[in-house]
Amino acid sequence: MNDMNATYKILKLLSKYRGKEDFDYELISAKAVKMDIDQWEQLMIALQKAGYIEGLVYTQSMSQKFPHIVEPIHPLITFKGMEYLEDNGTMAKAKEALALIGEFIP
Repeated sequence: MNDMNATYKILKLLSKYRGKEDFDYELISAKAVKMDIDQWEQLMIALQKAGYIEGLVYTQSMSQKFPHIVEPIHPLITFKGMEYLEDNGTMAKAKEALALIGEFIP
């Protein structure tokens, strides 16, 4: 799965299960979004740095090239993350509607 699809899936699930104590974080794991663990970890950190999620703890030592997440994870979607979902959902619907009437968006 590419980064944008994985991002959408992760945010969508975090939004769907927001406030649910029994949310299974395996639903947003590297395996669930079909990514290499290293790529997934960097994506999750990027999502937090961009303000779309919160609740991750990560560290980076002098000997490491990249930061790494400290387990266990408890990510939560932020308001900015919810806006991302809304904007992308709206754009996808608009693109589908235009395709139905014969318009093409490159």
